[in-house]
Amino acid sequence: MTQDLVQRVAVLGAGSMGHGIAEVAALGGYDVMLRDIEDEFVQDGYENIEWSVEKLAEKGQIDESSEAVLERIGTTTDLEAAVSDADLVIEAVPEQIEIKEDTFSSVDEHAPEHAILASNTSSLSISAIASATDRPKQVVGLHFFNPPVKMDLVEVTYGEATSDETAKIAHEWAESVDKRPIYVRKDVHGFVVNTVLVPYMEEAAWMLSNDETTVQEADATMVYERGYPMGPFELNDFGGIDIAYHYRDSSDDPIPPVIERKVENENLGKKTGSGFYEYEESEGVDYTPEDIAEFDTLRTEAVMINKAAWLIGNDVATPEAIDIGLRLGGNFPEGMCRRGDRIGLDAVLEKLEELHAEYGADRYEPAEYLVELVEDGFTGEDAGKGFYDYRVDPPYHYLDWELTDEGVLDVTIDRREKLNSMSEDVFMEIDRLLTDIDVDDVSCVVFEGAGEKAFSSGADITGFTAGEPTDIMDPDEVFQTVYEFERPTVAKIDGYCLGAGIELALACDIRVATTDSTLGTPETNLGLIPGGGATQRLVRLVGENRAKEMVFRGLQFDAERAEEWGILNHAVPKDEFQELVDDIVSDLVSGPPVALKAAKQVINDGQEASLEAALAMEKQSFALLTTTDDMYEGVTAFRRNRAPEFTGE
Repeated sequence: MTQDLVQRVAVLGAGSMGHGIAEVAALGGYDVMLRDIEDEFVQDGYENIEWSVEKLAEKGQIDESSEAVLERIGTTTDLEAAVSDADLVIEAVPEQIEIKEDTFSSVDEHAPEHAILASNTSSLSISAIASATDRPKQVVGLHFFNPPVKMDLVEVTYGEATSDETAKIAHEWAESVDKRPIYVRKDVHGFVVNTVLVPYMEEAAWMLSNDETTVQEADATMVYERGYPMGPFELNDFGGIDIAYHYRDSSDDPIPPVIERKVENENLGKKTGSGFYEYEESEGVDYTPEDIAEFDTLRTEAVMINKAAWLIGNDVATPEAIDIGLRLGGNFPEGMCRRGDRIGLDAVLEKLEELHAEYGADRYEPAEYLVELVEDGFTGEDAGKGFYDYRVDPPYHYLDWELTDEGVLDVTIDRREKLNSMSEDVFMEIDRLLTDIDVDDVSCVVFEGAGEKAFSSGADITGFTAGEPTDIMDPDEVFQTVYEFERPTVAKIDGYCLGAGIELALACDIRVATTDSTLGTPETNLGLIPGGGATQRLVRLVGENRAKEMVFRGLQFDAERAEEWGILNHAVPKDEFQELVDDIVSDLVSGPPVALKAAKQVINDGQEASLEAALAMEKQSFALLTTTDDMYEGVTAFRRNRAPEFTGE
């Protein structure tokens, strides 16, 4: 539908965001015109696209030649020429409201009447930008994250006048270029991600300003105890301390004194060589696990969770959108709504009330929606409901699954922001899905990873730091559930298949991979060993010698070697991959359910028994199968030279 409505895209601004968005559009199959005000800027932008696309082609990450992609991109300095036949115009000019309003006014004059006008702004008002046009209903925010080619998230933001149709087309267009869009249904400063993310950096800065922590204590505790990818001060330095400063300054919110001093002294982080850490004459970020201290993690998380509650209560975004945004846009181990439900919203509210009583700051004022949830007894996962409802159909945060009419249970692990690494929630969700589903409705299960980079890169070790070891689900219990599931299981591997990823694959009955996939057991490089059954399942597949070498050395190798060693059933080029998987699934779907169940059980259980006992199991199962309707159907079909139609009886 979207490609019927949007065929030609104009991108205004050829800087890092603009040329990245133009590349994403071209990779998605759209004709693109890239425009900037100087030939030099346009040429630099195009050359960046050219280099990037050629690299993607070299790595086999696109399905066509680099020339084919680049042929879809034109360049110009003439704004009228850029937008005159565009169906979608995306603005990526400097982040100043006057420049954006002037740009949209000119675009409105020259773009076709049906064209949608989108801004890539990260925080400026979509409504203000739209007011510079005569078509505010057709103006929307399309906020990509940097770099656009690698980052999956796009915030689709409504202005006051944006129509649902416009937002829907923008949302569908973002999906068509393989991005993960979330709706931001009201034009609030910071949209979704920055509204929740900025307090992560800011609250620690307030604590530092009040001598309540040190830089290293805050960063070490949030990373090593709570599982965040960067500490708050490390993140400030990485993104630029001035960014958080201007974000707060533009919203008239108070700014932590330590942030103000850094900006005044032009110590803005990595880009200036000095920030909260020193980068020129020192090693830069230098915190270690030994720096963990009595840093108040709940204080920081409570403020973020409160912001999430404010967004939900004001109908800006759903819990799902907020959590996807924080995972994809902030690389958080889980979204703050999910984390709030795990902590307990009553504990969050109590913390906010304590902070508000002590400091009186507006940022600690509990959101009305949070108060309502707690007063209603909906305090989180343990209570059965919080931001999410866990009572009847608990949500799947990291699994996308579908049961087809043919009985194929397609299961996709979707933590693409972390190469589909497995958190405690992923383990629990796989176990819950296979335990709760009606096996009689299933003919086979196919596991795969979201995106095109990984089946699963392993266990999310940093994510586990947020919980107590005794509370973390044993991965081997999950993989045993997969191994013992009564229907055939298939691992569809494309990309990295490491650690817990290979352990999931080993628990499956059939393993198929693209030839450019990478498999391995790198746990020893982290001071660990495989914890999901790989040490035992590998021995049975490849023998003791190879299993020991794989585990001891933390080996990683390509799919062709994995096939040679017997870890994979098949390793095939990417252009043959889907067809082979379809053929395997077709055979499993059309096979006799009772016989397949019996065969799986005999093969699995026989490995743990003596040969004599295993042969007895086989003989007993064979005898029982001779009395089934499926056996009679199979014999009849064979005699009549037709395909059998098994019923599972």
